[in-house]
Amino acid sequence: MINNKKIVVIMPAYNAEKTLEKTYNEIYKNFVDEIILVDDFSSDATKDIAKRLNITTIVHEKNLGYGGNQKSCYRAALRAGADIVIMLHPDYQYTPKLIPAMASMMAFGEYDAVIASRMLGNSALKGGMPFYKYISNRFLTEFQNILTGEKLSEYHTGFRGFTREILETLPLEDCSNDFIFDNQMLALILYNGFKIGEVSCPTKYFKEASSINFFRSCKYGLEVLLVSLKYRLAKSKLPVKLFAQNGSPLDLSKELKYYNKAE
Repeated sequence: MINNKKIVVIMPAYNAEKTLEKTYNEIYKNFVDEIILVDDFSSDATKDIAKRLNITTIVHEKNLGYGGNQKSCYRAALRAGADIVIMLHPDYQYTPKLIPAMASMMAFGEYDAVIASRMLGNSALKGGMPFYKYISNRFLTEFQNILTGEKLSEYHTGFRGFTREILETLPLEDCSNDFIFDNQMLALILYNGFKIGEVSCPTKYFKEASSINFFRSCKYGLEVLLVSLKYRLAKSKLPVKLFAQNGSPLDLSKELKYYNKAE
Protein backbone atom coordinates (compact mmCIF):
# COMPACT_ATOMS: atom_id res chain seq x y z
CA MET A 1 0.00 0.00 0.00
CA ILE A 2 0.90 3.64 -0.49
CA ASN A 3 -0.95 6.24 1.59
CA ASN A 4 -3.46 3.53 2.58
CA LYS A 5 -4.30 2.89 -1.08
CA LYS A 6 -4.34 -0.69 -2.31
CA ILE A 7 -1.97 -1.05 -5.28
CA VAL A 8 -2.69 -3.77 -7.84
CA VAL A 9 -0.43 -4.47 -10.82
CA ILE A 10 -2.15 -6.03 -13.82
CA MET A 11 -0.37 -7.81 -16.65
CA PRO A 12 -2.16 -8.35 -19.98
CA ALA A 13 -0.18 -11.31 -21.31
CA TYR A 14 0.14 -13.14 -24.61
CA ASN A 15 2.99 -15.60 -25.20
CA ALA A 16 5.19 -14.02 -22.53
CA GLU A 17 6.93 -17.14 -21.18
CA LYS A 18 10.44 -15.87 -22.00
CA THR A 19 10.12 -12.52 -20.21
CA LEU A 20 7.45 -12.91 -17.53
CA GLU A 21 9.70 -14.05 -14.68
CA LYS A 22 12.30 -11.36 -15.34
CA THR A 23 9.56 -8.72 -15.33
CA TYR A 24 7.98 -10.12 -12.17
CA ASN A 25 11.29 -10.22 -10.29
CA GLU A 26 11.80 -6.46 -10.71
CA ILE A 27 8.47 -5.50 -9.16
CA TYR A 28 8.94 -4.01 -5.68
CA LYS A 29 6.60 -6.34 -3.79
CA ASN A 30 6.63 -4.24 -0.61
CA PHE A 31 4.70 -1.51 -2.46
CA VAL A 32 2.34 -3.80 -4.38
CA ASP A 33 -0.59 -5.58 -2.74
CA GLU A 34 -1.49 -7.95 -5.56
CA ILE A 35 -0.36 -8.89 -9.06
CA ILE A 36 -2.92 -10.16 -11.57
CA LEU A 37 -2.08 -11.66 -14.96
CA VAL A 38 -4.61 -12.35 -17.70
CA ASP A 39 -3.43 -14.86 -20.29
CA ASP A 40 -5.14 -14.12 -23.61
CA PHE A 41 -5.14 -17.71 -24.89
CA SER A 42 -1.37 -17.99 -25.23
CA SER A 43 0.14 -20.93 -27.08
CA ASP A 44 3.14 -21.13 -24.73
CA ALA A 45 3.62 -21.73 -20.99
CA THR A 46 2.78 -18.21 -19.82
CA LYS A 47 -0.03 -19.27 -17.48
CA ASP A 48 2.02 -22.07 -15.93
CA ILE A 49 4.95 -19.76 -15.22
CA ALA A 50 2.54 -17.25 -13.67
CA LYS A 51 1.09 -20.00 -11.49
CA ARG A 52 4.57 -21.07 -10.36
CA LEU A 53 5.34 -17.46 -9.43
CA ASN A 54 2.12 -17.38 -7.39
CA ILE A 55 0.64 -14.61 -9.54
CA THR A 56 -3.15 -14.45 -9.54
CA THR A 57 -3.80 -15.83 -13.02
CA ILE A 58 -6.87 -15.61 -15.23
CA VAL A 59 -7.08 -17.39 -18.59
CA HIS A 60 -9.18 -16.63 -21.63
CA GLU A 61 -10.66 -19.62 -23.41
CA LYS A 62 -10.20 -17.77 -26.71
CA ASN A 63 -8.13 -14.80 -27.79
CA LEU A 64 -10.02 -11.57 -27.04
CA GLY A 65 -7.39 -9.12 -28.28
CA TYR A 66 -5.26 -6.57 -26.44
CA GLY A 67 -8.19 -4.37 -25.45
CA GLY A 68 -10.31 -7.35 -24.44
CA ASN A 69 -7.44 -8.57 -22.28
CA GLN A 70 -7.19 -5.22 -20.51
CA LYS A 71 -10.91 -5.19 -19.79
CA SER A 72 -10.55 -8.53 -17.99
CA CYS A 73 -7.52 -7.17 -16.12
CA TYR A 74 -9.42 -4.13 -14.89
CA ARG A 75 -12.50 -6.14 -13.92
CA ALA A 76 -10.29 -8.44 -11.84
CA ALA A 77 -8.45 -5.53 -10.22
CA LEU A 78 -11.68 -3.76 -9.26
CA ARG A 79 -13.11 -6.97 -7.84
CA ALA A 80 -9.89 -7.35 -5.83
CA GLY A 81 -10.52 -3.96 -4.20
CA ALA A 82 -7.80 -1.99 -5.97
CA ASP A 83 -7.55 1.76 -5.35
CA ILE A 84 -4.67 2.21 -7.81
CA VAL A 85 -4.11 -0.04 -10.84
CA ILE A 86 -0.82 -0.16 -12.73
CA MET A 87 -0.76 -1.86 -16.13
CA LEU A 88 2.62 -3.45 -16.83
CA HIS A 89 3.36 -5.51 -19.93
CA PRO A 90 5.11 -8.76 -18.99
CA ASP A 91 7.44 -8.53 -21.99
CA TYR A 92 10.14 -6.60 -20.07
CA GLN A 93 10.02 -3.66 -22.47
CA TYR A 94 9.33 -1.26 -19.56
CA THR A 95 11.07 -1.26 -16.19
CA PRO A 96 8.81 -2.30 -13.28
CA LYS A 97 11.04 -0.23 -10.97
CA LEU A 98 8.92 2.84 -11.76
CA ILE A 99 5.77 1.38 -10.21
CA PRO A 100 6.21 3.02 -6.76
CA ALA A 101 6.74 6.45 -8.34
CA MET A 102 3.73 6.09 -10.63
CA ALA A 103 1.48 4.79 -7.88
CA SER A 104 2.52 7.56 -5.48
CA MET A 105 1.53 10.25 -7.97
CA MET A 106 -2.04 8.93 -7.77
CA ALA A 107 -2.13 7.69 -4.19
CA PHE A 108 -1.50 11.19 -2.84
CA GLY A 109 -4.19 12.70 -5.05
CA GLU A 110 -2.00 14.65 -7.47
CA TYR A 111 -3.11 12.79 -10.60
CA ASP A 112 -5.92 10.49 -11.72
CA ALA A 113 -3.76 8.66 -14.26
CA VAL A 114 -0.03 8.36 -14.92
CA ILE A 115 1.76 7.27 -18.06
CA ALA A 116 5.38 6.17 -18.35
CA SER A 117 6.70 8.04 -21.37
CA ARG A 118 9.46 6.76 -23.62
CA MET A 119 9.72 10.17 -25.26
CA LEU A 120 10.82 12.08 -22.17
CA GLY A 121 14.60 11.95 -21.89
CA ASN A 122 15.16 10.63 -25.44
CA SER A 123 15.30 7.03 -24.25
CA ALA A 124 13.20 5.56 -27.06
CA LEU A 125 15.82 5.43 -29.80
CA LYS A 126 18.55 4.56 -27.31
CA GLY A 127 16.46 1.59 -26.23
CA GLY A 128 16.17 0.33 -29.79
CA MET A 129 12.80 1.68 -30.89
CA PRO A 130 12.62 1.34 -34.71
CA PHE A 131 13.02 4.74 -36.33
CA TYR A 132 9.73 4.52 -38.22
CA LYS A 133 7.92 3.84 -34.92
CA TYR A 134 9.66 6.80 -33.32
CA ILE A 135 8.69 9.19 -36.12
CA SER A 136 5.12 7.85 -36.17
CA ASN A 137 4.85 8.25 -32.39
CA ARG A 138 6.04 11.86 -32.51
CA PHE A 139 3.74 12.75 -35.40
CA LEU A 140 0.66 11.13 -33.86
CA THR A 141 1.38 12.68 -30.45
CA GLU A 142 1.72 16.16 -31.94
CA PHE A 143 -1.52 15.69 -33.90
CA GLN A 144 -3.32 14.51 -30.78
CA ASN A 145 -2.01 17.38 -28.65
CA ILE A 146 -3.29 19.87 -31.21
CA LEU A 147 -6.79 18.35 -31.22
CA THR A 148 -7.01 17.76 -27.47
CA GLY A 149 -5.27 20.95 -26.36
CA GLU A 150 -2.94 18.90 -24.12
CA LYS A 151 0.86 18.69 -23.96
CA LEU A 152 1.56 15.03 -23.33
CA SER A 153 4.91 13.72 -24.55
CA GLU A 154 3.28 10.54 -25.89
CA TYR A 155 -0.05 8.70 -26.00
CA HIS A 156 1.19 5.26 -27.00
CA THR A 157 3.07 3.76 -24.08
CA GLY A 158 1.84 0.47 -22.67
CA PHE A 159 2.96 1.28 -19.11
CA ARG A 160 0.27 3.31 -17.34
CA GLY A 161 -1.69 3.63 -14.12
CA PHE A 162 -5.24 4.60 -13.17
CA THR A 163 -7.30 5.35 -10.10
CA ARG A 164 -10.31 3.26 -9.23
CA GLU A 165 -12.59 6.19 -10.08
CA ILE A 166 -11.43 6.19 -13.70
CA LEU A 167 -11.96 2.46 -14.11
CA GLU A 168 -15.40 2.57 -12.51
CA THR A 169 -16.79 5.58 -14.35
CA LEU A 170 -15.43 5.62 -17.91
CA PRO A 171 -17.40 3.68 -20.59
CA LEU A 172 -14.58 1.19 -21.16
CA GLU A 173 -17.01 -1.56 -22.14
CA ASP A 174 -17.72 0.46 -25.30
CA CYS A 175 -14.05 0.66 -26.28
CA SER A 176 -12.41 -1.58 -28.86
CA ASN A 177 -10.94 -4.99 -28.03
CA ASP A 178 -7.99 -4.21 -30.34
CA PHE A 179 -4.83 -2.13 -29.83
CA ILE A 180 -6.70 1.17 -30.22
CA PHE A 181 -8.24 0.54 -26.78
CA ASP A 182 -5.27 2.31 -25.16
CA ASN A 183 -5.80 5.47 -27.16
CA GLN A 184 -9.56 5.48 -26.70
CA MET A 185 -9.05 5.21 -22.96
CA LEU A 186 -6.70 8.18 -22.80
CA ALA A 187 -9.09 10.22 -24.94
CA LEU A 188 -11.94 9.41 -22.54
CA ILE A 189 -9.79 10.35 -19.53
CA LEU A 190 -9.00 13.75 -21.02
CA TYR A 191 -12.56 14.30 -22.24
CA ASN A 192 -13.91 13.73 -18.75
CA GLY A 193 -11.50 16.16 -17.11
CA PHE A 194 -9.20 13.74 -15.29
CA LYS A 195 -5.58 14.75 -14.75
CA ILE A 196 -2.77 12.77 -16.41
CA GLY A 197 0.80 12.85 -15.10
CA GLU A 198 3.93 11.53 -16.81
CA VAL A 199 7.23 9.97 -15.77
CA SER A 200 10.25 9.35 -17.96
CA CYS A 201 10.69 5.65 -18.71
CA PRO A 202 13.56 3.82 -20.42
CA THR A 203 12.48 1.19 -22.91
CA LYS A 204 14.01 -1.94 -24.38
CA TYR A 205 13.31 -3.38 -27.83
CA PHE A 206 14.46 -6.95 -28.42
CA LYS A 207 13.22 -10.11 -30.09
CA GLU A 208 11.03 -11.31 -27.22
CA ALA A 209 9.44 -7.90 -26.53
CA SER A 210 5.93 -7.71 -27.92
CA SER A 211 5.42 -5.32 -30.82
CA ILE A 212 2.83 -5.05 -33.54
CA ASN A 213 4.00 -5.46 -37.14
CA PHE A 214 4.19 -2.71 -39.77
CA PHE A 215 0.70 -3.36 -41.17
CA ARG A 216 -0.92 -3.34 -37.73
CA SER A 217 1.07 -0.22 -36.86
CA CYS A 218 -0.36 1.57 -39.91
CA LYS A 219 -3.89 0.46 -39.00
CA TYR A 220 -3.36 1.65 -35.44
CA GLY A 221 -2.06 5.02 -36.65
CA LEU A 222 -5.15 5.63 -38.79
CA GLU A 223 -7.40 4.66 -35.88
CA VAL A 224 -5.54 7.10 -33.61
CA LEU A 225 -6.21 9.93 -36.06
CA LEU A 226 -9.90 8.96 -36.11
CA VAL A 227 -10.15 8.89 -32.30
CA SER A 228 -8.57 12.34 -32.13
CA LEU A 229 -11.00 13.74 -34.68
CA LYS A 230 -13.93 12.22 -32.80
CA TYR A 231 -12.62 13.81 -29.59
CA ARG A 232 -12.58 17.24 -31.22
CA LEU A 233 -16.10 16.75 -32.63
CA ALA A 234 -17.39 15.68 -29.21
CA LYS A 235 -15.77 18.74 -27.60
CA SER A 236 -17.61 20.81 -30.20
CA LYS A 237 -20.88 19.40 -28.83
CA LEU A 238 -21.51 17.08 -31.77
CA PRO A 239 -22.85 13.60 -30.96
CA VAL A 240 -20.08 10.98 -30.94
CA LYS A 241 -20.88 7.50 -29.65
CA LEU A 242 -17.58 6.90 -27.83
CA PHE A 243 -18.01 10.08 -25.78
CA ALA A 244 -21.75 9.79 -25.16
CA GLN A 245 -23.07 10.41 -21.64
CA ASN A 246 -24.87 7.05 -21.57
CA GLY A 247 -21.79 4.91 -22.23
CA SER A 248 -21.25 1.54 -20.57
CA PRO A 249 -18.76 1.18 -17.69
CA LEU A 250 -16.98 -2.13 -17.22
CA ASP A 251 -19.38 -5.00 -16.57
CA LEU A 252 -18.01 -6.52 -13.37
CA SER A 253 -20.48 -9.39 -13.52
CA LYS A 254 -18.69 -10.97 -16.49
CA GLU A 255 -17.13 -14.32 -15.64
CA LEU A 256 -13.39 -14.53 -15.09
CA LYS A 257 -11.78 -17.96 -15.13
CA TYR A 258 -9.02 -18.15 -12.54
CA TYR A 259 -6.23 -20.61 -13.24
CA ASN A 260 -4.77 -20.94 -9.76
CA LYS A 261 -7.38 -19.95 -7.20
CA ALA A 262 -11.09 -19.89 -6.57
CA GLU A 263 -12.98 -16.66 -7.11
